[in-house]
Amino acid sequence: MKKTDIYSRDRNLWHLSHEGMELEHPDQEPVYDRLLQMSVTPEKAPDEPTYVELEFVKGLPVKLNGEALSPATLVAKLNEIGGKNGVGIIDILENRVVGMKSRGVYETPGGTILYAAIGELERMVFDKQTLAFKNMSSVKFAELAYSGEWETPLRESISAMLDKMHEVTTGTVKLKLYKGNIIPAGTTSPYSLYNESLASFTTGELYSHHDAEGFINLFGLPLKVRALMKMANKS
Repeated sequence: MKKTDIYSRDRNLWHLSHEGMELEHPDQEPVYDRLLQMSVTPEKAPDEPTYVELEFVKGLPVKLNGEALSPATLVAKLNEIGGKNGVGIIDILENRVVGMKSRGVYETPGGTILYAAIGELERMVFDKQTLAFKNMSSVKFAELAYSGEWETPLRESISAMLDKMHEVTTGTVKLKLYKGNIIPAGTTSPYSLYNESLASFTTGELYSHHDAEGFINLFGLPLKVRALMKMANKS
């Protein structure tokens, strides 16, 4: 932060945070024209979309638009691309570890693109329960990192679990960036759980729609019992 800055800023490879001035008043809109340094607002982003393609191996990004890059270089390039397209700007009222609420504006163009890309890949390669538990665990992981509890058994255990989950998170994700939006544009993976035969309207021999009848009856049984109870109590 320079002495001439009117905001309090904290910048690293991952993001740039802003605090102070009008941000101390939650009823006021940020003055983005004087605030942003890594990005432009979505209104000022190009009128044509920008496509990016990311390749992952076991959950780690290894290529950007076909070019093999180190993690730091890849994030730096995504910051530049995302910033030009108004991606990753967030105005948030957050809870500090010490208990108070604080408002800040964050610019995280590269990180936002990476999260969107890995999310698309995870939805393709994880089954329903694994995906749900991973998303839930990610919240706790973020809490531990934010509160400085990195060297803890829980954080180490979550990391080990995520490493195991991401053994299948390999593939390529294409995204369209347009005026602050990140739009999926295609995902492929050798570990994809998407099966066109099952997903189509003509499922063939792999799955019969009649198989769902017993499943529906069993899952609906508690609701039927509750409805009968309510009817009995009305009479």
